[in-house]
Amino acid sequence: MGADYSVSYDEGSFWEKIGNFAKKAGKELIEKALILFYTLQDPETPLWAKTVIVGALGYFVSPVDAIPDVVPIVGFTDDLTVLAGAIATVGACITSEHKRKAQNKISEWF
Repeated sequence: MGADYSVSYDEGSFWEKIGNFAKKAGKELIEKALILFYTLQDPETPLWAKTVIVGALGYFVSPVDAIPDVVPIVGFTDDLTVLAGAIATVGACITSEHKRKAQNKISEWF
């Protein structure tokens, strides 16, 4: 059984990770993280989907990764894989509004 990364997630940790690593992590990874974040914030998102999202975002903010984020080039590969998997799993719960909010935030940073 894998680690429970949901215990690593909180909103403050999320924004801290985004702030510290946005440019290094790249637009694609940050956009996926933001889409999941805004989907999580939506009261219409079902509990099962929120559970998946919290686990994925917990992995993203956790300092303990399969590939440490400080490793050049490949450091965020595992994070991107986890976030993409979560998006594939909860895709039916992601709305155009969640994507729009993520894109607006991305436009501020990139």
